Amino acid sequence: IESYLSEMSVKHDFLIIDEPDERQAAQKAVKLVKEGQARVLMKGLINSSDFMRAVLASDTGLTAGKRLSHLGAFEVPGQKKIIFFTDGGVNVAPSLLQKKDILIDALCALEKIGILNPKVALLSINEKVSPKIPSAVDAKALADMRRAGVIPTGILEGPIAMDVAVSPEAARHKGIKSNISGDVDLFLVPNADAGNMIGKTLIHYAGAKM
Repeated sequence: IESYLSEMSVKHDFLIIDEPDERQAAQKAVKLVKEGQARVLMKGLINSSDFMRAVLASDTGLTAGKRLSHLGAFEVPGQKKIIFFTDGGVNVAPSLLQKKDILIDALCALEKIGILNPKVALLSINEKVSPKIPSAVDAKALADMRRAGVIPTGILEGPIAMDVAVSPEAARHKGIKSNISGDVDLFLVPNADAGNMIGKTLIHYAGAKM
């Protein structure tokens, strides 16, 4: 780290703790955040399970009794703003109530960085609600929760397919009137499989930065 900083002519006065063991490094980093000596915990080249094990430890972790969720931010070439996806890696197959918690967490995170009342796509395979498509049923229920005030903020639409969410032309072609098409801030994916695949596709095919 010091050699990199020297190469970039960066002067620093912060503490560098050398811990070669990955698990110990994760535990020490979590401890620093919990004690207020650090403000942000960042995952580097460490196994995800070791990282999460330290975060979720019942006695020394950072969960504070809340559901933990994943929020990914992507800078996609050609797009006018950063887009966010949740949950792409922590809650594998969330229930409806878990999706509500995940969504509220993401909305709070966006609000803290200045994105107020974001446009949210509740993703599913299409826009029709069918009992055979659980993601569509959940998306409608979440949209209903927003109308009822259970979810406090956001312009939510769902179920909505990815093509309609990202393309006003696709929405027109399908005869769908949308207030968010082509201008989505946050995508709620139906499960971690979908979120993981979308994220890696954006990175490797679209040249996105995560």
